[in-house]
Amino acid sequence: MRADVVVVGGGVVGSSIAYHLRTDGFTGRVIVVERDPSYARASSGRAMGGIRQQFGSAVNVRLAQYSIDFYRRFDQALPRAAGLPPSGFVQRGYLFLVNDELADRFERRFARQRRLGACVERLSLDRIRQLVPDLRLDDIRFGLFGPEDGYASPRAVLAGLRHAALAAGATYLAAEVVGIEYAGGRVTGVTLDRGERVTCATLVNAAGPFAGALAALAGIALPVQPVRQQLFRCALARVWPYRFPVVIDPTGVHWRHEDPSETAPRDRIVVARTKLDEPPGENFDCDVSRWEREFRPPLISRLPALEPLELLDGWAGLYEMTPDHNPIIGDHPQRRGFVLANGFSGHGLMLAPAVGKAVSELVRLGACQTFDISAFDVRRFARGELFWDEAMI
Repeated sequence: MRADVVVVGGGVVGSSIAYHLRTDGFTGRVIVVERDPSYARASSGRAMGGIRQQFGSAVNVRLAQYSIDFYRRFDQALPRAAGLPPSGFVQRGYLFLVNDELADRFERRFARQRRLGACVERLSLDRIRQLVPDLRLDDIRFGLFGPEDGYASPRAVLAGLRHAALAAGATYLAAEVVGIEYAGGRVTGVTLDRGERVTCATLVNAAGPFAGALAALAGIALPVQPVRQQLFRCALARVWPYRFPVVIDPTGVHWRHEDPSETAPRDRIVVARTKLDEPPGENFDCDVSRWEREFRPPLISRLPALEPLELLDGWAGLYEMTPDHNPIIGDHPQRRGFVLANGFSGHGLMLAPAVGKAVSELVRLGACQTFDISAFDVRRFARGELFWDEAMI
């Protein structure tokens, strides 16, 4: 079997790459290899779905702004199929609550984000109360709010991007890559678990948390590790009189409404909190004890009106973490034709449209023209020049 481009990983990033390649005018054959077409454990479907431009670096702001515009047009611009759910993208904003301990850091962040052109506002306590009336704010100094930010349904976005890529002419194979062939430092093809060989001039690593294992097949050490992230879904005692934005508490607990819920008898919210010392590994077990220990107390303390709050379920997905929590995008210097789109560290769905555009340009034009992605060069790790963006959750 022959392809011009093989994309390994059919989640939101891989599907966005395939879609952008085809709609940007690439006429060669694009094959997307996805080992689990049910996406049962895909990070794409297990995400919180937040989409924000409140970053601290120019490149992340630009990537996020492109993606927000893409998601804004998602349901109208992408081809639709019967039964395909809408993306659920709503621009209800991201609200960071800032206490005394964080005040200086967030003042600097706000000034920097404004210089970078991010749409962000500094909210007084009165403005915060207008936005989310029930919050306890006795320890809060101010808030940072991105009115253009919001969230989408992760599974709906994944389904929509995959369908759009297929409609644009990409081919999906339900298979696993078990070997990567290369000669003279250039990728020449892949071997699939079902025994087939697919030759290609370009191989794109969009394997998410498993990017490191895929790179190892090409004899490359890629600093990407899977790290568990847990989320919980809760039912509120009543239909809430307003919709929550994504609210980020100083403790790190953050939550959003789960939509659509306007016609449901009970509202639901999704709650997350990153465990900074979570050990790396492919772990999908949900530690329900963390709900009562680490999630519920700060959530109820910040918004007592949520009581009584009923835990419905919890789940775990995988972040694809790099040492500096920023992506790796670009060609690998040791394997020509091996393009990396990895290590989004919890921001894969958030940045997927822009990453699709960037990789499309890399493949078609030999360089990314829409964004300056030089900071995401994989060689930064070998040089010891990590790229930090403090606005990470």
